[in-house]
Amino acid sequence: MSLPITLDYGYLAPDVTLEQVKPWQDQVDLAHKKVTHGGGLGQDFLGWVDPGKIVSSAEVKAIKEYADRIRSSSDTLVSIGIGGSYLGARAVIEALGEGDGPDVLYAGNSLSAFEHSRLLKKLDGKRFSINAISKSGTTTEPAVAFRILRDLLEQRVGKEEARKRIVATTDAKKGALRRFAEEEGYDTLTIADDVGGRYSVLSPVGLLPIAVAGIDIDALLQGAQDVAAASNNTDLTKNPIYFYAVARNILYRQGFVTEIFSSFEPRMHYVAEWWKQLFGESEGKDHISLFPAAVELTTDLHSMGQWIQEGQRNIIETFVILDGGEPELLIPKADNNLDELGYLEGKTMFEVNHAAYEATSLAHRDGGVPNSTVHLKQLDAYSLGALIYFFERACGISGYLLGINPFNQPGVEAYKTNMFALLGKPKFEDATKAVKEKLSSLPKDTEIAF
Repeated sequence: MSLPITLDYGYLAPDVTLEQVKPWQDQVDLAHKKVTHGGGLGQDFLGWVDPGKIVSSAEVKAIKEYADRIRSSSDTLVSIGIGGSYLGARAVIEALGEGDGPDVLYAGNSLSAFEHSRLLKKLDGKRFSINAISKSGTTTEPAVAFRILRDLLEQRVGKEEARKRIVATTDAKKGALRRFAEEEGYDTLTIADDVGGRYSVLSPVGLLPIAVAGIDIDALLQGAQDVAAASNNTDLTKNPIYFYAVARNILYRQGFVTEIFSSFEPRMHYVAEWWKQLFGESEGKDHISLFPAAVELTTDLHSMGQWIQEGQRNIIETFVILDGGEPELLIPKADNNLDELGYLEGKTMFEVNHAAYEATSLAHRDGGVPNSTVHLKQLDAYSLGALIYFFERACGISGYLLGINPFNQPGVEAYKTNMFALLGKPKFEDATKAVKEKLSSLPKDTEIAF
């Protein structure tokens, strides 16, 4: 069976050619061994590599049972999480449509009073359930949201019924959310120790809200499993994932500093957001690596398009394009041609959108932007599972080619330490003193007012 995903690297030339990629084979073979068998930095976080093992059959069964219960008792699920604890699920749900399930809303990904208040208003008159997703249970954003929403749910239906409408996805044995769930009697799903947040969409972290939304999680997992199996052939002429990983490293070494994810489908917005976290958090270390950005086309051709076409020539572009499976929406005939669109009569919107992609990729290559295209046969659960795994595997390989640990995120802790210190969290007393001293030493009277 042919897989639903391919890579076209033609427009990377002359910056990257097949002959430039081939000498990387030995480095790729070594990176492949590290990703698949360990021995590299972050080797304790390789639980995502085999999608057939990232979630057990028993866990899949439990996820489906919880999803069915939520679908029968609620018209809304609030998924509480931040970063990888929500981006993957949101990417899948918004890309595939929310199926026939309840609405899925998201909380715990900001500290905005306005956003939390708006969410509470959206829940007026709604029967809702909660999926709290956090390995530790103490990450500020989801912990605060869970407290607020748990309080609302308990006020609405009482503590006993609220317990039945909460599922906690958390560590198997430890952490505040695990202790809380056991004390309150919540149903739980497990975040494996060897799966980091940004690689967790195909684990219980992402699969419960996806299943609640009515999306086929078996097909999603199967797409990932089939690409994973094909990825074991490390030949750079036969493995588009590894070719892509090498190409972006070659371009980085040539002085390109930003990679742009470009799609012509608005429903891919959160796929791009997930991709940005995947590569940004995995490779943004030691003051090196490409900066991941994204645009939505054709919309952004009328804004960012000018910069991409004629701005600094330090960017590369990765298009993600659908080759079929879209609605057959025809552009109708008109009695007159006052809008001057007669040349489009009888064409489908898909044809026009695809022509826009072809025109854009050519224009950007002519403008000095190396670009490649990841093609999907269509956008369904199977193909999206394949795409998710394509980028996960590419990210792990690319990180090792860079010489960094693609599975940790030490820089994330800096803001947390400062915030905990400023808010007076216990055990952060020394940090509180240090942070306040830094703040007091900053230049004064630096605000400019009208």
